[in-house]
Amino acid sequence: MRVSIVGSGYVGTTIAACFADLGHEVINIDIDEDIVETINSGAPTIHEDGLPELVAEHAGQGGTGRLRATTEYDAILDTDATFLSLPTPQNDDGSIDLSSMEAGAVQLGKTLEAADDWHTIVVKSTVVPGSTEDVITPILEEESRKTAGDDFGVGMNPEFLREGTAVQDFLNPDKIVLGADDDRALADMHDVFQPLISKTKAPVVETDTRTAEMIKYANNSFLAAKVSLINDIGNICKEHGIDAYEVADAIGLDDRISERFLRSGLGWGGSCFGKDVAAITAAAQEREYNPAMLRATVEVNDRQPNRLLSFMDAHVDVSGERVAVLGLAFKPGTDDVRDSRAIPVIEGLQERGANVVAYDPVAAENMQEHFPGINYASSASAALGSAVAALVVTDWEEITEIEEEFDTMATPVVIDGRRAIDRRDGIVYEGLTW
Repeated sequence: MRVSIVGSGYVGTTIAACFADLGHEVINIDIDEDIVETINSGAPTIHEDGLPELVAEHAGQGGTGRLRATTEYDAILDTDATFLSLPTPQNDDGSIDLSSMEAGAVQLGKTLEAADDWHTIVVKSTVVPGSTEDVITPILEEESRKTAGDDFGVGMNPEFLREGTAVQDFLNPDKIVLGADDDRALADMHDVFQPLISKTKAPVVETDTRTAEMIKYANNSFLAAKVSLINDIGNICKEHGIDAYEVADAIGLDDRISERFLRSGLGWGGSCFGKDVAAITAAAQEREYNPAMLRATVEVNDRQPNRLLSFMDAHVDVSGERVAVLGLAFKPGTDDVRDSRAIPVIEGLQERGANVVAYDPVAAENMQEHFPGINYASSASAALGSAVAALVVTDWEEITEIEEEFDTMATPVVIDGRRAIDRRDGIVYEGLTW
């Protein structure tokens, strides 16, 4: 099929490259000329494992030609289906900001007015239930002067892509959710995903757009709650001198629980869990329902960085002293620092008057936008030299392999937020839950 993707962020670029790899002809549409030029040169603009290889294989000189980028919305007229993959950032009250999606829908609608044939628009961005039906579809109808279901189709296909493993998550899905309110749009979505369905035998969930929207929020809210629950249990284990990971290994054998997402520690961050929990909470409160469990999920997550800092305080006064922060990305395998647990950790260190030196293999440049005044080391070893404490925030493989580098510290106090470092003689080790 011929597929167009509006937006080239983490999701848009990933699905564009993966659809091309499945054999579709794909056009990535973005208003940023630099992004378009970069993709057309055969390179992505984001750090994501496996993505550079796919973009190089299908875009640019020497590629298959199945992926190209443009700033022109008219390019969708040469395709059969368009995926709308634009940002939905968080407002101050936790609700999502649909302004980029609305602007994209306006442009799509204006373009659809000139379309002679049926075309299906698929919302890919994470939006609260009712957004596709009540907000995006009316804009498309008004701007195109056409009727959804008669002249064009509208669908919703939530993404379940984890940063750092997004390509593998797309190509090896646990499920494919197709939400549509008319049969023809649903058929188009099936055609787009058929190569993936045939290849992986992934379960396909067919539903309406509102339910598809809610599935994404329910998915992420459940996982966020599971992480916060095991962190709460881990905190209790710590107080009783019990190894929380040993407890987690045992309860994970229960197939009603499973072992996944049972690694207690510093908590979750990134662009999904926090935003999605806040958005669905805000949507519930608009209808005068208070989701107490989801509010507690956020509360537990928010207190973990302070707990890490309190363990440091028990061992050393960091005022005026050098403190190493190891890891800045919200998780290994990505340069994304959105809602990273390193942010409240660094803020807490600054409040204590510490001289912060931070290290991350790929995310230092992005963190400089948050903290331009701290020092950024070129290696973990350089960060640790003469430090009175080291706080482990992200469990990058190279950080987990640190050993003798701790011997260069002024006082080898290691506060581990990710169970990344092995206890050994010569260091003062304190884990969040062990």
